[in-house]
Amino acid sequence: MAQGPGGGQGGRPRGGGPAIGRAYGKVTDSTGQPMANVSALVLKSVTDSVSKKKKLVLIKGMETKANGEFDFEELPIVSPLVVRLSATGYKSHDLPFMIIPASAAPGSTPATQSSANPMGNLPSFYKDLGTVKLVGDVKELSSVTVSAKQPAMRLELDKKVFNVERNIVSAGGTALDVMRNVPSVNVDLDGNVTLRGAAPTIFVDGRPTTLTLDEIPADAIESVEVMTNPSAKYDASGGGAGILNIILKKNRKQGYNGSISAGMDSHGAPNALVSLSARQGKVNLSANGLINGMNGKTTGSTDRSTYLSDTTTQLFQQDLQRNKGHFLFGQFGVDYFVSNKTTLSAGYIKVHGDLTPTDVSQIQTDSLFNAYHSSTYSTRGSNTGRHFDVNGVQLGMKHLFARDGEEWTADASYFGVTAHSTSLYTTDYYSGKPGTPVASTTYSQTVGTAAPAFFTAQTDYTNPLNKNTKLEAGLRASIQNLENDNNTYTLDGHGGSTLDPFGSSNYKSTSRVFAAYVNFTSKIGNFGYALGLRGESSSYSGDLINTGQHFHNTYPVSLFPTLFLSQKLKNDQELQLSATRKVNRPGFFQLIPYTDYSDTLNITRGNPDLVPEFTGSFELSYMKNFKGGNNLLVSAYYKYTQNLITHYQDSGLNPVGKPVLINTYENANNAYTVGAEVTSTNNLTKWWDITANLNIYNSHINTENLLQPSQPALWTWFGKLNSNFKLPANFSIQLTALYQSKTNLPVNQNTNQFAPPGSTTQSSSQGYIQSSYGFDVAVKKSFLKNNAASLTVSMTDIFRTRWADQYSKSLYFSQEYDRLKDPQLLRVVFAYRFGKMDLNLFKRKDMNSQGMGDAGSSL
Repeated sequence: MAQGPGGGQGGRPRGGGPAIGRAYGKVTDSTGQPMANVSALVLKSVTDSVSKKKKLVLIKGMETKANGEFDFEELPIVSPLVVRLSATGYKSHDLPFMIIPASAAPGSTPATQSSANPMGNLPSFYKDLGTVKLVGDVKELSSVTVSAKQPAMRLELDKKVFNVERNIVSAGGTALDVMRNVPSVNVDLDGNVTLRGAAPTIFVDGRPTTLTLDEIPADAIESVEVMTNPSAKYDASGGGAGILNIILKKNRKQGYNGSISAGMDSHGAPNALVSLSARQGKVNLSANGLINGMNGKTTGSTDRSTYLSDTTTQLFQQDLQRNKGHFLFGQFGVDYFVSNKTTLSAGYIKVHGDLTPTDVSQIQTDSLFNAYHSSTYSTRGSNTGRHFDVNGVQLGMKHLFARDGEEWTADASYFGVTAHSTSLYTTDYYSGKPGTPVASTTYSQTVGTAAPAFFTAQTDYTNPLNKNTKLEAGLRASIQNLENDNNTYTLDGHGGSTLDPFGSSNYKSTSRVFAAYVNFTSKIGNFGYALGLRGESSSYSGDLINTGQHFHNTYPVSLFPTLFLSQKLKNDQELQLSATRKVNRPGFFQLIPYTDYSDTLNITRGNPDLVPEFTGSFELSYMKNFKGGNNLLVSAYYKYTQNLITHYQDSGLNPVGKPVLINTYENANNAYTVGAEVTSTNNLTKWWDITANLNIYNSHINTENLLQPSQPALWTWFGKLNSNFKLPANFSIQLTALYQSKTNLPVNQNTNQFAPPGSTTQSSSQGYIQSSYGFDVAVKKSFLKNNAASLTVSMTDIFRTRWADQYSKSLYFSQEYDRLKDPQLLRVVFAYRFGKMDLNLFKRKDMNSQGMGDAGSSL
């Protein structure tokens, strides 16, 4: 090395040696387990033109893959180079090397030349650096100064990983606040989440959950994985809308450590979190406890015209809603490291909620019957008490075999809910306009219980056939039980009540999905491919308790092939093409032919003739990694759905012969979505980084078979910008901006609801949602020794612009309504971290790092 050629100007070796070399290797911890996301830098020795002294200059950089591998191309040959490997909690390691052509290497033979490079391209310029073990660096927390930071967004071809810790706007909030800042994801005023215009499947730690997004505290979330076109390894259910996988925090640092936080928002709602973890020897324990208060405020107005028979009715309504209450969140996990190759895990989640929302509506109703016109004025108030308990349990096992990459995982999870609610509706009818004496008052009460539960069991096996090829296979069983009991009573105001037989909805159902998959992945040089096939068998059964009716159906086995092709290009570029097939099966409530009159504003009826919808998804992606951690991901996508399940509105008569509108479900002929998405992460300076996302798409639903005109296709674009500033004196600022252009009404499939749809659900009628935009800002100040404490102040919708303004119409009605929820909400959160830890993280292959199919770690 000392006698090799020295460096010249521009980092090019003297003698004109071209940059055609390649060096690759693998990083493990002291136990031999691969280490992902290790910083790998290639440095070149050059002579400073001023001081004439040797110095190292950076020429390449990357992070190791999930299997610990790194691979650098276009390196200068016959030149002294150094690979510097570093990771938080480990001592930095420098590995000097030189790429020497075979003709210049003494004693080299064709056999040794070819064996040095199994990839087969320019073998004489390849350098295998072997396996490098990093040594842990054990230190007290009080003496550690952390200068590196995780990126806010990590882009991969098959998914985007959003780092919640960097998202200070959501501090003290819920998962909904997190999703509002995740690129590609849109959240409306009601908390409905869409991914590229469709509702994705939500998982927690890779498994189905009964938790809603507003029941998961933001401070308990480590990251969010966004997968727009999952492979055969993942559920085919969901209609091809993609997957959002919420990864909860779990600390595996040696010793003990923890954090506490407390805060309050401008509506007087408190939040507090305590997080503790400890690891000693083969046992790791973690626990989180949180309380989150709510006192949200929503204002809105509705203008609705209904056309039934020879009567036209127009309704004007002003609403004030308050969502008061709180929920408690508890999480406990334990890992037992049986050996360096086997881990057992268990976890438990407990959520308890007490909510007391209220709603006051000022209503004016104008009716025109033939030539007769009448107007009524009323005030409707609702007071609701809702109490729920969630219990979640997960067990997991992971075993690593002696052969690198061969592993077996098995896990099971259960999530169950018990919920009780009581709603009292009081309506005052005035003798004239509001302010005049009350002429009459009506009372009604709805009492309900719900008990949804999910059980999932899965096992996966990975067999590396050779260095470039692996075979994956797995089995999965998923069972969902739903129990719902809702009854409506008419009250006389003096303690008496009468059960409304047409306002009851009592049922129970069970759905089952059994699946098996196989994936074959390989590569030839820089070209990679993956072929997958998944088979699923499903069935459901259910009973309407109040009518004694029984329903059941078994769907035949369906096959879901997947294809992924990738091509690595020069200069850290890569192309990928994927094609998948998905399914969305109708839910029990969508199928039962029972008319539910419990909500007079939203009368519903199932359709037993519904069939599953199948979606073919195609996506072409291009990714480019630039220097300094900057990267760009560009995707074009197309989805085509046959027999799309959509809401359909029909007219009918209620049991007393009054004309009413009935919301039901139908299969539309087909639907398509075509679009393009750009996501970019940029470190503009040492103190400023941005993540930008732009999604442009066109969607259309063909409803010609429903004897109603199809809604015109509309081009829509959605943009989101996250900007982070690191300022002096340990201040940081985050600014988030988003814009949603005018868009068609969404297709609300209600596949995850455990009760009938809410009163704001619309059919697939013609209409649109007006454009909207909003800005959020947060400021964080870190202080005390090693920045152990922090104070965060955030405000959402700082200009009161995030209105939800929607217009819809059909043959029977036209409606426009707008609402504004919690504008300029201010939140203050104080946090403090403490503990004594060994920063040598347990870098075995985590069960969540390989995707949801490996989610065997505890919650």
